[in-house]
Amino acid sequence: MALVLSAGTATAAEADGSLSGSLGSLGSVTGSSGAGSVGAGSSIPESLQEDPGPPPALRDDITAAAIVGEKSLSAQAVQLTVASPALRREVTVQVLLPADRSAPRPTLYMLDGVSARNNGSGWMSAGLGDAPGFFADKNVNVVLINGGRASLYADWEQTDPKLGLNRWETYLTEELPGLIDAKLKTNGVNAIAGNSMGAQSAVMLAHRNPELYSGVAAFSGCYSTSDPLGRLVVQTTVTSQGGDPTNLWSDPDGPEWVSHDSVRNAEQLRGKPIYLSVSNGLPGEFEEGSDDVRRLYLGGAIEGATNVCTRIFQARLEQLDIPVKVDYSGAGVHAWDYWRVQLPKAWPTLAKALGLS
Repeated sequence: MALVLSAGTATAAEADGSLSGSLGSLGSVTGSSGAGSVGAGSSIPESLQEDPGPPPALRDDITAAAIVGEKSLSAQAVQLTVASPALRREVTVQVLLPADRSAPRPTLYMLDGVSARNNGSGWMSAGLGDAPGFFADKNVNVVLINGGRASLYADWEQTDPKLGLNRWETYLTEELPGLIDAKLKTNGVNAIAGNSMGAQSAVMLAHRNPELYSGVAAFSGCYSTSDPLGRLVVQTTVTSQGGDPTNLWSDPDGPEWVSHDSVRNAEQLRGKPIYLSVSNGLPGEFEEGSDDVRRLYLGGAIEGATNVCTRIFQARLEQLDIPVKVDYSGAGVHAWDYWRVQLPKAWPTLAKALGLS
């Protein structure tokens, strides 16, 4: 992660300057498909990698997307089990129901970070995202995606020995929305939000599927994939869980790395309310008295890098005259405490996108 941070800090001053000027080694704010390359090697030391466990078993008998199970979690929340042909397995989603269910309501999809669990979302935990507490009085369906560890919620070209089969974009954009709309009797209006890896993926899915999502909120993400910093962030995301980036979009100079780059494809976000937030990587209010080395140094480095990524993306949006709300929230590291605080700040932007403001 120190590599990611150093790759970004060299360009931070220029990203704050002329929007049409160079961003140093990262190329212009429009991106550069030939700007360096990142191989399959890991940018995360093995001692800091997480073990994702065995890949989920695949099934050949799932031929149609369907909701095949439902479990009540509370008066407000249910967990649905979805049979996905794209993922060739059953996956779960957790759903927060609207405060008032007497009329069709819009839907907010929420994505997790790199360590996303198969049967739960960090946004559901009171000590992490606390989405149930925040949305208790809101008239919106909230669909919290389970699974997708280190996948960028993308469609991978190859099955990965560590991370398994990943066809998340197909699942999220072609299979799940229709099931959710029918099950919850929604009004068909959708927005998307996420933190960390999920922040990058939320913006990525929004620019690649502009007809599906009316707005986006992203907390502490990086938004390019085809410049050196973006490629290094993608490699770091995948290899942090033992995955191989060459199974993602193969050739780093190929078209998929460009088509998933939100900086290069920012025009596709025109007309959508956009909210971005990031801290600066220095110890903040939630680190007072902490001696957690991983949180302070690794979390600080990651957040420092995402601060640079956010400035680059903001510069591109402003160059295109696309409105964006950005909260540079000062001191803080890459941690749930800060994303939990950001959710209420993002709500006015999301509410506007969902037609609730």
